[in-house]
Amino acid sequence: MSLDILREGRAKRRIGGRNRNLWIGGAVTLVLVLTALISLVWTPYPVAGIDIPGKLATPSWAHLFGTDHFGRDVFSMIMVGARNSIVVAFVAVGIGAGFGIPLGLLAAARRGWVDETVMRFNDFAFAFPALLSAVMITAIAGPGAVNAIIAIGIFNVPVFARLARGASMSLWKREYVLAARVAAKGDVAIAIEHILPNIAGVLIVQATIQFALGILAEAGLSYLGLGAQPPQPSWGKMLNDAQTYIYLAPRLAIFPGMAITLAVLGLNLLGDGLRDLLDPRLRRER
Repeated sequence: MSLDILREGRAKRRIGGRNRNLWIGGAVTLVLVLTALISLVWTPYPVAGIDIPGKLATPSWAHLFGTDHFGRDVFSMIMVGARNSIVVAFVAVGIGAGFGIPLGLLAAARRGWVDETVMRFNDFAFAFPALLSAVMITAIAGPGAVNAIIAIGIFNVPVFARLARGASMSLWKREYVLAARVAAKGDVAIAIEHILPNIAGVLIVQATIQFALGILAEAGLSYLGLGAQPPQPSWGKMLNDAQTYIYLAPRLAIFPGMAITLAVLGLNLLGDGLRDLLDPRLRRER
């Protein structure tokens, strides 16, 4: 009896931890999204409004996070920066999933030379990280948010392709797939109607993780001057500008750094909670 009680207590603690990650990550992500949506219609001050007499003002009721070296309101810039980060990461993850998932499903369905070709393409794409891709694209087309999206999106394609292939490989041997073949369904129909719904959970979790990595990559590219260009605010660009005033006004680096940290942490917690929620093995433990 005591062993059963102990096991039940451990199971409840595991479930509580999973739910806690899901709720905390969901709450942080919701705040991030709401901040980005609100910035579409309202910010405390215009993000491009320059006020030289009020530069480097300390946090106050007038300016919650103070002002930067041009007198711009830091809180307003953080709000708009959240919108830019979300847009870049969301579109980049959409590009990666839109191309990578069909490639992975195709490789698992066809096997043979098709599988080999897709996997070699993935190896080639992995040889060019998002930063290196952005440098090459920038050298050709110039810096900008669109080029950052393309670079991060290209890097996400092999991630989703490998995951979709690995997750669906064993499913093609299942009984319901054999039954679908007997019913004269083609590979495309089977992949869409039977394989994809069964791997949707792991794909959603991976998309959440890649979303967090996309925000981090966008901040890194903007820090190097390869992302969003002035006067459009970006968390990474704010960190770059803050270097000169790191001893005079360290808050200029602290606030955007905290925004990046909280966004990435919240999305990672959300992905971890979704993984526990959608994993059928963990559901059985409940």
